[in-house]
Amino acid sequence: MKLQVLVDNNTFIDCYYLGEPGASYYIEDGPAKILFDTGYSDIFIKNAQDMGIDLGAITHIVLSHGHNDHTGGLKALAERFDLSQTRLIAHSLCFAPKWAHEGYIGAPFDTAQVMGKFSCTLTREPYWITENCCFLGEIPESNDFETRRKLGEMDVDGRRVDDFLLDDTAMAVRTGEGIFIITGCSHSGICNIVEQAKKVFHTEKIAGIIGGFHLFKTDGRLERTIDYLSGLAASHMYPCHCVSLKAKAEMMKRMDVEEVGVGLALEQPPAFSSSD
Repeated sequence: MKLQVLVDNNTFIDCYYLGEPGASYYIEDGPAKILFDTGYSDIFIKNAQDMGIDLGAITHIVLSHGHNDHTGGLKALAERFDLSQTRLIAHSLCFAPKWAHEGYIGAPFDTAQVMGKFSCTLTREPYWITENCCFLGEIPESNDFETRRKLGEMDVDGRRVDDFLLDDTAMAVRTGEGIFIITGCSHSGICNIVEQAKKVFHTEKIAGIIGGFHLFKTDGRLERTIDYLSGLAASHMYPCHCVSLKAKAEMMKRMDVEEVGVGLALEQPPAFSSSD
């Protein structure tokens, strides 16, 4: 697995890319070339060009959830490239219009529009992209400290309802060190996401995690999250995007937390085949 950060809140010093409060990653797993989230605007396209990445050649688009800081760039992508044969994978509620106190916060397309532009798989179930890479589907609540919280409202079947972010999910890749998990915002709970990955991949071994953990306050939830994550003994921990400095500081007391910024490139050893 190879991963490059196209969008994050931060950029590295002496790496002259653009940043914004969003997330986007480019991932290669064997022949699959995957765009995970598209950030808030079109800057992921410019960053990809500057990194020598051809987004016109991507085979899959995976969306973590329907908020505009993760789907906003989808419109620019569709305008720039012919991706009618590209497989777009997301939860079935990802393109439901979403609203909060600041106004519209959903994706630039509704479900009907996106299905007209991409080859779509919209599902609540896990979906295997390659032999070793999986979209995790709807995330069950496995931990009592990570119950879902309402964040705005969404339109479903012509009705405005409370949005508990059921569409929030992640993807994971099996590597030679264990499962590597890629998240968007983890509204579903980062520990719940890890439990789902363990279940889907039938293993307890977590190699690492990158993405937003949606942790801001130094409270009981953060403390129990750190207890859980430190117990994983994962070699690579990259909290970013929607994780506060104070939360990272608390995490660093118990774990080796790595810095993340646009331009970060990671490579995980390939998974062992059944013949190894």
